[in-house]
Amino acid sequence: MKWKKWLENWDMTSLKINLKFLEMEWQPKEPDKAAAWELYMEMLTRIATQHLSPEHGDEKAALDSIHELFPLTREIIKRHGRDCVEFTKIAIVVLNQTVRPFTAKWHRESLKGAFAKKEKSAEFRRELTRLQAALRRYTRMLADMAGVEDLTQIDEDHTES
Repeated sequence: MKWKKWLENWDMTSLKINLKFLEMEWQPKEPDKAAAWELYMEMLTRIATQHLSPEHGDEKAALDSIHELFPLTREIIKRHGRDCVEFTKIAIVVLNQTVRPFTAKWHRESLKGAFAKKEKSAEFRRELTRLQAALRRYTRMLADMAGVEDLTQIDEDHTES
């Protein structure tokens, strides 16, 4: 299967990826599968993919949890080494194109006291909900890469996928 087809299967075609790369074969190896499994398990238990009801949680803690995906992913890539190429390709693109714009915006906003303002907190939660939908798709992709059952909807589903 080509990378392009694999991304289409997961409705992740909005990612901006080099055309030459998209025509390459998607062939995850054992290190890719192990890395995907590690990040998959982390994603299943983080606010990155879990519903945050309006009356619960803390915006700054949610932002910090999302931001922790960067060092966590880097550590997983380093631990699994140079043979973890397929995982690394998609992880870098998702971090840089999906997660980074959110964290960059909201880090700056939080430094300006945004979370003390009701309207800014509401805006953050709306944007977090959109990010969570994209990250749930990514989490399902990780399950596929790891060759494991997708558990993203094992508990009561509060949001659209």
